[in-house]
Amino acid sequence: QLQASGGGLVQAGAFLRLPCAPSGRPFSPNVMVWFRQAPGKEREFVAAVSESGLGTYTAQHVKDRFTISRDNAKNMMYLQMNAVKPEDTAVYYCAVRKSAIPSIRPDEYDYWGPGTQVTVSS
Repeated sequence: QLQASGGGLVQAGAFLRLPCAPSGRPFSPNVMVWFRQAPGKEREFVAAVSESGLGTYTAQHVKDRFTISRDNAKNMMYLQMNAVKPEDTAVYYCAVRKSAIPSIRPDEYDYWGPGTQVTVSS
């Protein structure tokens, strides 16, 4: 299981850091990701991080503002969101795939957390 947190109601331009805490038996290889889903829209890929934490891939439309990272010593993953915009409003989900290869397709991930709501007011 995974547990995302850190969401809330913030004003445009604010900073947010979303932690994701996986639990259960770890497996390798793996890649961890963030997706988001806005009301009435499909789930959208945001960013992925490799098992080592050294490789990251961020969606083009947020890569200048969002940063994904992981701390394997603490068994945690994070999404740093800078200068948030109203269009960032969504439920943010963390997920993990039993593979070293990231994917932007949500159906290729094996485990998901329940998500955390981020609402950005203008």
